Amino acid sequence: MEKTSRTEYAARNIVFGYIGSTISILLTFVSRTVFMKTIGLAYLGVNGLFTNVLGVLSFTELGVGTAMNYALYRPVAENDTDKVRSLMQFYKTAYRVISVVVLVLGLLLLPFLPYLVKGGEGLGDLRVYYLFFLFNTSTSYLVTYKYGLVNAEQKGYIITNIDSVCKVIIALIQIVALVLTKSFLAYLAVQSVVQLLQKIYTFLYIDKKYPFLTQKNPPPLPLEEKKQISRNVRALMLHKLGEISISQSGNIIISSFISVVTVGIVSNYNLILTSVALFINIIANSMTAGLGNVIATESREKQYLLFRVYHFLGFFVYGFASVCLVALFQPFMAMWAGSENRIDMLSASLLVANFYLTGQRSTIINFKMAGGLFAKDRLIPLTQAGINLLLSLVLVHFIGLPGVFIAMTFSGLVANIWRPLAIYPVLFGISGVVYLKEALVYAVTTAAAAVAVLGLWQLFAGPGILRFLLLAILAAAVPTVLFCVLFRKDASFLYLVERIKSLVLSRIKRRREGE
Repeated sequence: MEKTSRTEYAARNIVFGYIGSTISILLTFVSRTVFMKTIGLAYLGVNGLFTNVLGVLSFTELGVGTAMNYALYRPVAENDTDKVRSLMQFYKTAYRVISVVVLVLGLLLLPFLPYLVKGGEGLGDLRVYYLFFLFNTSTSYLVTYKYGLVNAEQKGYIITNIDSVCKVIIALIQIVALVLTKSFLAYLAVQSVVQLLQKIYTFLYIDKKYPFLTQKNPPPLPLEEKKQISRNVRALMLHKLGEISISQSGNIIISSFISVVTVGIVSNYNLILTSVALFINIIANSMTAGLGNVIATESREKQYLLFRVYHFLGFFVYGFASVCLVALFQPFMAMWAGSENRIDMLSASLLVANFYLTGQRSTIINFKMAGGLFAKDRLIPLTQAGINLLLSLVLVHFIGLPGVFIAMTFSGLVANIWRPLAIYPVLFGISGVVYLKEALVYAVTTAAAAVAVLGLWQLFAGPGILRFLLLAILAAAVPTVLFCVLFRKDASFLYLVERIKSLVLSRIKRRREGE
């Protein structure tokens, strides 16, 4: 295993992540546009629904991947290839079992599919479509266990590059298939074939890059280490169950109680949210492995100072993105998908609120995971999921679509309040109330910026595209100026400013030396 600095690997992950994501997102939007124009929103809803149904089946993974990734950090850092081989063999066996379980459970769900699709008449054989999704999901576990080693070495850019190329290929061929055949079946077949080839290539590539993985008879994993991994998996199990229920139940409820077409409309909003979150998370995910080293080697005081910087950066980025989304969501949807293919403003705003809450809790979750604190907040995701599911089922009957998103946002707020109260004393030795006060200031500031933008944009008039561009400038300028003015003396803000200055100056210096 190669020796390269964490900073260099993080930089590579960020650069390759942004390049790959930009290309794949642009092509995804083109593909989605062609999809809507050729076969319609109902099939788009089926696509989103079955993605969520198979997402629910991923509960069988039960956090094994997270526990194994954590277990790999130390042997990778110490270049202990025998230990890595032992862990990877354990990982491989677990994921093969998971693959079979997902396949069996997925097949058992086949008779119940019609009950999940309201308004699905005339869409063809739903079971055939579903089997494509099931094949893609169950076979993915046969190769993704190898990603753990790549990520532990902070070489996620390897997977990103392969994934980005395959997404481009899939999107291009799917566009051609939709234009020529106007067939959802052809669309799914393209995805399955290319993804299967991607899995085979990735499997062989990782074996070639890490030849010690192909050596026979790896040393058996000590019993105590198996027990420790099992303890971590048990702690993560509730997290996994809760997270899946929260993330995958929405579309299933919407399809069952409202319509599958509405799932298609909502999926367009989720595509934008996912794309924005992807760009933000590239940085966070590239630095997560480095957090384990910080927590292992630095004092609590240093850890806390770094956490506050991460928390502020998360607020600034997610706050900025949320203000832009609140302002631009509906006008963008009107131009892209048509005014008739939009959800109401309340539902759109609630989606953004949930996006912001998810982003805000990601910082404390990343620190918690890097520190191996899997058990301290294990009840929170399950409680959040229970509140979300119960409220969704009740409110969808009374107020329809907004009810699903009210439940999602309220349950997310409960998690954002509860988690720091459970984690802060253990991680930093201080009360979680300190975090909540800071988070409240950030949330109020973000809300104020959003209200200001929504108020000011009424002053703009003109053609649709021109007005949209003016609104985009306003939506970007207001939160940036407001955040910088209000937090200009904040220690975390000043730290980030100095870091940016240092990076810019060092880059200028290197360029001059290169000349």
